[in-house]
Amino acid sequence: MKTFFTILFSLFLFQHTLPAQVAVEVPPPNYIRTVIFNDGSGYSQVPIIQLGQSINLEFDDIIGDEANYYYSIEHFNYDWTPSQLVKSEYLEGFDNVRINDYRNSYNTLQLYSHYNLQIPNEDTRGLKVTGNYMLSIYNENKEVVFSRKFMIYQPLTQVRVEVKKSREVKLIHSKQVVNFEVSSQEFIIRNPEESVWAVILQNNNLKTGIYNVKPQYNIGNTLIYKYDQLTSFWAGNEYLNFDSKDLRAATVKIRSIDVEDLYHHYLFQDHIRAFDPYTYNPDINGNFVVRTMQGSDPTIEAGYVWVHFGLRTYEPLEDGDVYLYGRFNNYELDESTKLTYNPGTGAYETARLFKQGYYDYKYVFLRNDGILDEGFISGNFVNTENDYTVLIYYLPPGGRYTRIIGVGNASSLNISN
Repeated sequence: MKTFFTILFSLFLFQHTLPAQVAVEVPPPNYIRTVIFNDGSGYSQVPIIQLGQSINLEFDDIIGDEANYYYSIEHFNYDWTPSQLVKSEYLEGFDNVRINDYRNSYNTLQLYSHYNLQIPNEDTRGLKVTGNYMLSIYNENKEVVFSRKFMIYQPLTQVRVEVKKSREVKLIHSKQVVNFEVSSQEFIIRNPEESVWAVILQNNNLKTGIYNVKPQYNIGNTLIYKYDQLTSFWAGNEYLNFDSKDLRAATVKIRSIDVEDLYHHYLFQDHIRAFDPYTYNPDINGNFVVRTMQGSDPTIEAGYVWVHFGLRTYEPLEDGDVYLYGRFNNYELDESTKLTYNPGTGAYETARLFKQGYYDYKYVFLRNDGILDEGFISGNFVNTENDYTVLIYYLPPGGRYTRIIGVGNASSLNISN
């Protein structure tokens, strides 16, 4: 009996000394397409909403068999480890319920079922606290199909953000630096060096964010962040784009159209822009919009089309691979976005299935050592227009979860020295 309790106690200690697992998003399988996640307005993006606002998730299942999907919501700390809160402390109502709002495609060559989930709803009546959240979609076998992160904040502080050029001479034309201040006249932040963390996002992309930024110093009730390299981003270049709203008509970007089982759009070949002068080309910072000229309701009347890409390099690039990059698949690098070099055309090529619409994209280079080089093909130009978002996390003394107490935004259009 003594041996049994010794083993039991050892297992208890082992489980409680293991490091908490950091949550990561699960990318959707190939049959789940066009995931749109936002606050109900604008483009698909990581929703960063104020406490009490709603979020909206849409996606297509191109199997089109009206499969059953369920959702759950989990709360996380600043570092995406599970928080200590039980579900009833952060969620009003309940989750783990079926998504009942779905419709089948109409008058399209590719059949699909379109699902829509809005929170709050009659089951999940609201979320009670601020912080990091994960929305997960399950199938009937309780397997996670895909998941997406989102954040809820409460504007208890004012976050003033500005974008500046790098103070390092060799980087002044290729990097953008984010400086900001956090202030509050009424909300008192105690021990900010240990209790406050800042996250900086470029174009709402969690994968390239800068995390765990501490205040440089404070003046009264104002926290100052005036770093140079620590809060700097490669400026990148404006995104390329194509518009497939009309399945049967070529555009400035679409070279030719073919029809097999589905429509095929062949884009004009792109080229390496890293050595070209910067040219302003209005974009939507990697995002996309679903639209069609073949119907009045794009959610179920927009068709799917194979889009063929080509990046002319004349010879294969060494020590890495080329990928398509954009919000269309949440900036994931996978087989559907990997390009293969074709010696016959001297270009990297691939084809990917897209729902009709307007899409931003760029080519990125993933080095063999695992480092993603966004500017290797597109270049880095300080005049590039980028949006920046700063989130302020706070763990009060004795607190059981990390709160988000402020959000600030700025555009590099107003960049200064």
